[in-house]
Amino acid sequence: MDIVNQLVAGGQFRVLKVPLGFIKALEWIFAIFAFSTCGSYSGMFKMSVECKNRTESDLSIEVEFEYPFRLHQVYFDAPTCKGGPPERLFLVGDYSSSAEFFVTIGVFAFLYSMAALSVYVFALEKYRENNKGPLIDFGVTCVFTFMWLVSSAAWAKGLSDVKASTDPEKVVDLISACDEEGNRCREVHDPVMSGLNTSVCFGFMNLVLWGGNLWFVFKETGIIAPFMRAPPPQEKQPAPDSYGQQAGYEQDPCEEEEEERVRGEPGECGA
Repeated sequence: MDIVNQLVAGGQFRVLKVPLGFIKALEWIFAIFAFSTCGSYSGMFKMSVECKNRTESDLSIEVEFEYPFRLHQVYFDAPTCKGGPPERLFLVGDYSSSAEFFVTIGVFAFLYSMAALSVYVFALEKYRENNKGPLIDFGVTCVFTFMWLVSSAAWAKGLSDVKASTDPEKVVDLISACDEEGNRCREVHDPVMSGLNTSVCFGFMNLVLWGGNLWFVFKETGIIAPFMRAPPPQEKQPAPDSYGQQAGYEQDPCEEEEEERVRGEPGECGA
């Protein structure tokens, strides 16, 4: 407990009030939401097959699927309406690559954000020493920004395909009994996809956060510092001694002698 108190006392938590630390904390939180909403998903939909012979009907065919969405391994049993055993059918598609890629990026972003926050709070001086820390941080932030773009776009496309493959209206077309006249096949319950839609939203929100944080991390590198220096102040010009000098006006010598003559003093022009 004493060690924890010492670490807390020595931490520079004020860095969390500036954009560098505050945005990194948001990245940590949003990464958790991104990979958890996708990686913890499990869904289910229901269909019903009503045969001519009511005894062979199955009015509640449940199909369950979950992350990582290897749908070609998900099967269900449907009646044939011919008096024989039910037929086993499989869903179509394998969308595990885009889903697992998205979750992996989310987990690594979560771990890196947590590590970066620890450095900001407990080793900020070493982080800024020789600009090595900011340069590494900037490079990693660039990589994660690109990865969030790729993974979010890939998972958005994968989710669209998952929705199409788990649409009960399309799945009933796989059941042979539904093609026979007199049998009725219909959907009973659609899968709830709100959690997966949220995961895509969090993916693109992470893209915005990491992309926006590039500027604040780049400022820490000091590369732009020489270009942000204020120009030296200009020296003020001394004030002119008289109105004539200020206007650049010089009086004619003869006019000066005329004034002296009026005062009773001889001048050269009148000689």
